[in-house]
Amino acid sequence: MSLLQDVAYGVGERARAVHRVFTRSTPGPLLIRAAVALTGAAALVTAYPAKLVFGPGAALMLVIAALPALLPRGRMATVVVVLAVLGWLMSTTVFAEGVNPGRLVALSALLYLAHTLTALAAVLPYDAIVAPEALGGWIIRALAVAAGSGVVSMGLLIVTGAARGPGFLAATLAGLALAIALVALLPWLNRREPGAS
Repeated sequence: MSLLQDVAYGVGERARAVHRVFTRSTPGPLLIRAAVALTGAAALVTAYPAKLVFGPGAALMLVIAALPALLPRGRMATVVVVLAVLGWLMSTTVFAEGVNPGRLVALSALLYLAHTLTALAAVLPYDAIVAPEALGGWIIRALAVAAGSGVVSMGLLIVTGAARGPGFLAATLAGLALAIALVALLPWLNRREPGAS
């Protein structure tokens, strides 16, 4: 077989695999993947400045937001989250848009929903028959977590609204250090032998 025949065979196999996916797909997994794309797109639109969202980059944002829906087992969800955070930073620094707490909470909720829906899409085969109650339960729990986090965050913003200056910065850095320590601790706890103390 020549190289050209190998390439043609590989492309044909890939096309047949895509055809199989589309002909065997069921509504449940397709709805979850559509929700992944929609929440990712909404997160990117929320994060980036309006000048970029409604400009030539809009189509690119939609394509990027759709990637986790198409490839949920890969790193595309992380790419969307990182791009959204970079967009938020660009909005608040380069474009000097003020930090709007409502927008920030909406962005974090959308990123959480996109992430948890991508996790569900990653373990849900495209041809699975899923009871609506199972999908509804998952989505209700995810929405409850996002709403609860938003309420707590807004409450903390109101309570700490007057707290500014070096104490505020120290508390922020301490929180960041604690988050990094927890991220480092969890894999270590997972590797320990059962019964070890």
